[in-house]
Amino acid sequence: MIALAIFLAVFIAFVFVFLYFWGINPGDVTIYLTSDQSLTQPIPIMIVGAIMAGLVIGYGFHMVSLLTHGVHHWRFNRKDKKGRETTSIYREGVGRLLSGDIKKAKALLQKALDRDPSRIETYIALASVHLQEGASQEAVNLLRKARDIEPRNLEVLFKLASTYEETNYHEEARQAYKEILAVEKDNRKAIRTLRDLHIRHERWQEALDLQKRLLKAGPSSERLEEEKKKQLYLRYEVARKALSEGQTDQAKEEFKEIIKQAPDFTPARVSLGDAYQSQKRPDEADRVWQEGYKDLGRSVFLSRLEDLYMEAEDPTTLLSFYRNAILEREDDLMLRLFFGKLCLRLEMVDEALEQLYAVENAGVDTPHLHLLLAEAHRRRSRIDEAIGEYKKALGVDSRISLGYVCDTCGESSVEWLSRCPECGTWGSFSRADRQLIRNARPVEARAIYHGERH
Repeated sequence: MIALAIFLAVFIAFVFVFLYFWGINPGDVTIYLTSDQSLTQPIPIMIVGAIMAGLVIGYGFHMVSLLTHGVHHWRFNRKDKKGRETTSIYREGVGRLLSGDIKKAKALLQKALDRDPSRIETYIALASVHLQEGASQEAVNLLRKARDIEPRNLEVLFKLASTYEETNYHEEARQAYKEILAVEKDNRKAIRTLRDLHIRHERWQEALDLQKRLLKAGPSSERLEEEKKKQLYLRYEVARKALSEGQTDQAKEEFKEIIKQAPDFTPARVSLGDAYQSQKRPDEADRVWQEGYKDLGRSVFLSRLEDLYMEAEDPTTLLSFYRNAILEREDDLMLRLFFGKLCLRLEMVDEALEQLYAVENAGVDTPHLHLLLAEAHRRRSRIDEAIGEYKKALGVDSRISLGYVCDTCGESSVEWLSRCPECGTWGSFSRADRQLIRNARPVEARAIYHGERH
């Protein structure tokens, strides 16, 4: 009732205004539609007509707008409903994947992908299904499609790169990591993974370049020292490769620089001596290796010194080195062990036994020591003592136990174990070399004729 009253009041007011306006504007207006046609009406009629036409046109535009909005709203609701349904299917598929129901997960994720082929996470999840099924090429194809949809999606690129690695497509993996770095040049995970890929393939310079880039990107404070050490190791490998390619001076200078920065890094000292030896400078090599053993006590330096002087047919100098060194370092059992080995090599059996007994009496019990003692006794024709030492070296007891080995990880044990303590596998222990013996076939026995060699 109120609305009707308002409408009537507005209508009466309009009529009143119209009549008043007409009363004070009695003239007509002629409008020419064409050169021959015209329209003549009173001014108020023309004005009211114009107003009515404007209202009709405005209302028409309003209705079109409402219709368009309604269509858009309907489409949005339909798309939203389809998206929610697809999301529900996708989540159920991922849940099945996580629970190990690969077959059902595959069906659900494929259904989700068919409903929405632009959904990136569905490609990734379905690729994981194919990888678990062993269908690596199908996984790669899906991830490539996802990359084509979103070329800068880091999740897709990382998944593609790791899939290439798992399937031994190393060059493709390298390119995928490069794509990641093209999108985000300081991505530490991509730099680190690509660096490790280069290390596995011994591309030392490329690995070193990436390591420098990683340090520049700023690793976490917890990893900073570790990454600095890795850069040192990669510098060493680059220098070692240069040495193998005949760039001796360049390699030598780098080894010296590395030793200054890390005096306890054994490989640099060993390789510096190798560089001097390749330049026919044995005195410098001898100095580097003697200093290396004095500072670090690593047996590799003694091995290098032995090879150096035995190749030069100069065992006297080496003997002198050992005798003087033992006077200075009487408690150095490694020195005595290598000295004893050298004496045995030079048929100085008594002196060899003296040094080897000194090591044994200190409580050292290793196969290498027993092997050297056995050889010394054999050369003195002490057969029983030699046999006893050989048994110790081989770990042979009165039971002549052959020992057991885990088929999964290679862990060895004197006794059979139901479960491997190293890898946790049950029932994996079997006799050492079981497969080798099992796969071998006896040679067919046949008669050997008179005069035939066998």
